[in-house]
Amino acid sequence: MPIGSITRGTTGTNRLRRVDRWIAQLPSLRRSAAPLVVDLGYGASATTTLELHQRISRISPLVEVIGIEIDPARVALASLSARAGVSFRLGGFEVPLPGQREATVIRALNVLRQYDESAVDAAWKLMVSRLEPGGVLVEGTCNEVGRVASWVDVSADGPRSFTLSLRLADLERPSIVAERLPKALIHRNVPGEKVHEFLRDLDRHWQLNSPLSVYGPSQRWIGTVTGLAAEGWPVHGGRSRWKLGELTVSWDAVAPNGFAW
Repeated sequence: MPIGSITRGTTGTNRLRRVDRWIAQLPSLRRSAAPLVVDLGYGASATTTLELHQRISRISPLVEVIGIEIDPARVALASLSARAGVSFRLGGFEVPLPGQREATVIRALNVLRQYDESAVDAAWKLMVSRLEPGGVLVEGTCNEVGRVASWVDVSADGPRSFTLSLRLADLERPSIVAERLPKALIHRNVPGEKVHEFLRDLDRHWQLNSPLSVYGPSQRWIGTVTGLAAEGWPVHGGRSRWKLGELTVSWDAVAPNGFAW
């Protein structure tokens, strides 16, 4: 039996473009000649699965994308859109794959958001167990139009990083992402927790760098991230990622108090 519960199934065109862009640069994906990527919990239509294949196939033409849903009716509907390199299967967090294959990347967006926080650890570990060596689980959430998103990168050794991605034009404050944190963090945005401190410092540096707005929102964001790094936050990547409105930090910098893998 599929493991998990049927969720609302909300989806939409281009909703996951930010996380797809981040997935496309993963070393685990780029070093595989024919990667297998799973879109877990794609929702009421095949849209996000088809878009994921379109985006990844630009850098890895032999990629295979499998959409997995726990609702049989959704699988039946999505299967009408199957094509070369894209197929759909019934399943849940156990990630059933043909021939006991293992996934290079599992993308699970806007799935665990609808579960209790207590379900996260078991779900992460079950999904990670279906990865090939060096594979990655990308789990998180975004708003309805994909302009505010965040996710966690999880490997067999546990969570490695936390990323947020924002549309910078007309952004008032970066902590708007608090509404779309992954389930493991969304209830931890309270005083005394590291993610609360992180978002507080992020807003502070965004404000300090407001004079850079005259050069555009990307320059203000780059100044913000540079300031965070200078204060000791373990920031990953460089300007090529930051100018996209992304910011990645080590998981340990935002992990909930008492977290253990």
